Amino acid sequence: MQSLYFEPCELPPETETLRGEIREFLSETLTDYSPEVLSRSWAGGDAEFSRKLGAAGFVGMRFPKKYGGQERSALERYVVVEELLAAGAPVTLHWIADRQSGPLLLHYGTEKQRELCLPGIAAGEIYFCIGMSEPDSGSDLASIRTRAVKVDGGYVVNGTKIWTSKAHEAHYMIALFRTDTNVEDRHEGLTQFLVDMKTPGVTARPIRNMAGEEMFNEVSFIDAFVPEDMVVGKEGQGWQQVLNELAFERAGPERYMSSHILLHALIREASQNSSERAAVTIGRLVAHYATLRQMSLSVAGMQDAGQDPSLAGSVVKDLGAVYEQDMPKIAHELIGADPQLMGGSDFEKVLAYVTQAAISFSLRGGTREILRGIIARGLGLR
Repeated sequence: MQSLYFEPCELPPETETLRGEIREFLSETLTDYSPEVLSRSWAGGDAEFSRKLGAAGFVGMRFPKKYGGQERSALERYVVVEELLAAGAPVTLHWIADRQSGPLLLHYGTEKQRELCLPGIAAGEIYFCIGMSEPDSGSDLASIRTRAVKVDGGYVVNGTKIWTSKAHEAHYMIALFRTDTNVEDRHEGLTQFLVDMKTPGVTARPIRNMAGEEMFNEVSFIDAFVPEDMVVGKEGQGWQQVLNELAFERAGPERYMSSHILLHALIREASQNSSERAAVTIGRLVAHYATLRQMSLSVAGMQDAGQDPSLAGSVVKDLGAVYEQDMPKIAHELIGADPQLMGGSDFEKVLAYVTQAAISFSLRGGTREILRGIIARGLGLR
């Protein structure tokens, strides 16, 4: 049983200088983006923007300098991510590589794998996707059936991954495959691989969502050969590696700031005809945001201190999804305007996009049911 405590975390003074630098960069770079485009932020990709961000030193910030990084702290990266999301920057292409795939390779990867990928990630030019979920498995990763069978020089992979974000635009996948079926515990016999998405036999098929985006994918592996030197970490240790990887995924600012542009738009719209009801409603939203921010900062502080943030991160992710999914309904009820995909005001267009996109916020990074199961087990309640 783990204890659940969010140690207060203060940002160090040097982060204020960094915050000014990233704000100046964004003010110069995002001038031609409309509010509707900015509302997509975490799900909006722009290769040119990612390259500019990398060239400015804001991608791969925690990487060693020999791989193109800045050797910054988790809290310094936190400030940059917070500003990117607050501005609605189109970050999705480089996001997964920067957030979790790069750190995973730093921790478990070989020197060859690091040299192959990390400099390109830091430059904002190499994108990653994560091959975890499978059809009929959902977030129950231990039930995966995609097989990697050992052959001379590597492995032959057959199976399917699904809900794989941006796989059709990614250069590499960190994939979890079953390498041993003769195990008593289904959490054993799992191994992570670094997969080149151009590998023959690997096919990504985009799945269009309600917002009209091709965010998710179904990825099939048909006799796809993965070289032996692309095993990440140790064969059979994939389950524990995945758990460590998910700690990077579940508690960042993106878990409560995906709807942030809608909050900005709501404040602007309400200020045109201010009322006590609007003040109370927006005040409550901002208070919830401030609380989630402090909890998320605490998790970043745990990462900097080398502590295990998995339980706390799961709590932040679950509460953040509830907050984000409630915001479109609150905004609609307060303003009375209907979402408009075509021809509406900036507020109506932003509201329309977030209303559609918010449905998926409780799926990414683990479903609500899975997360609450993790929390219950961590607290000794099941």
